[in-house]
Amino acid sequence: MILTLTLNPSLDRTIEIAALDRGAVIRAAAAHLDPGGKGVNVSRALLANAVASRAVVPFGGDEGRQLVRLLAAEGLDMITVPVAGPTRSNVTLAEPDGTVTKINEPGTALAQDELDTIADAVLEAAHSGGQGADWVVASGSLPPEVPADVYASLCRRFAGAGIHVAVDTSGPALSCALGAAPALVKPNAEELSAVTGMPIRCVGDVVEAAAKLRAAGARAVLASLGTDGAVLVEPDGIWYGEAPVTEPRSSVGAGDAMLAGFLAGGGRGPGALAQALAWGAAAVRLPGSRMPGPADMAGLDPGDVTVGAPD
Repeated sequence: MILTLTLNPSLDRTIEIAALDRGAVIRAAAAHLDPGGKGVNVSRALLANAVASRAVVPFGGDEGRQLVRLLAAEGLDMITVPVAGPTRSNVTLAEPDGTVTKINEPGTALAQDELDTIADAVLEAAHSGGQGADWVVASGSLPPEVPADVYASLCRRFAGAGIHVAVDTSGPALSCALGAAPALVKPNAEELSAVTGMPIRCVGDVVEAAAKLRAAGARAVLASLGTDGAVLVEPDGIWYGEAPVTEPRSSVGAGDAMLAGFLAGGGRGPGALAQALAWGAAAVRLPGSRMPGPADMAGLDPGDVTVGAPD
């Protein structure tokens, strides 16, 4: 089973528009309201593909209650943790060429006792229901006032309970997490550049930057590169893959679908990378932050997903 933890979940409203024209009145072609947050999306993608998962979701206020209702309507297996502050709302403007403009609220602060309760809920989820957890995905931005080393602390605690930890975050939170030796980190190109101080101009730069993350403590690195594919750097090898998308609709949540596919595919090696790319490409073809199921991937030609050693 794969657990997910989202410290800063959200309600995500995606509005499809013909073009972003600042200062003008823009009429939407369509709108979608989805539960959001990186870990939440990972669990939603796993659910859509009948892979066992359980999400730990802190929530507060009317927005939080609506988030929980939406997740319950999808049938998500979750443990909810009430917190004092309201859950945030995010807005995404999606244009026909796949360009997205995101407006993300910062979220609300979590007190130390709330963080402790959330961590306890993860460990409870890991050992309840008769099925132990293989992975915990700790992901997303940190709420205001939460210390940058919180993922590092959680990683040590969860790893100490015998659970592999995947971290998907950015900035100081990612830098701190590396020292806790997570089993996997999943930065995108921008996050990889920021945490290493290296410009990312080609696949070779990605491999070099990923090696720096491994030297800092991460055991494996899955770097998502958007339309340029992804790179996996592990102790046993380095692989590059891509899955082109001809008709993109929204990239929101595509990286989360990629991480879900990677873990569902075994969490290591080129086979898992191929599945990650397929799930990510399928997500880009969907509106809003919908997560792809088998039917959404049926139109993907297996030959469109290519994985091999980087040049």
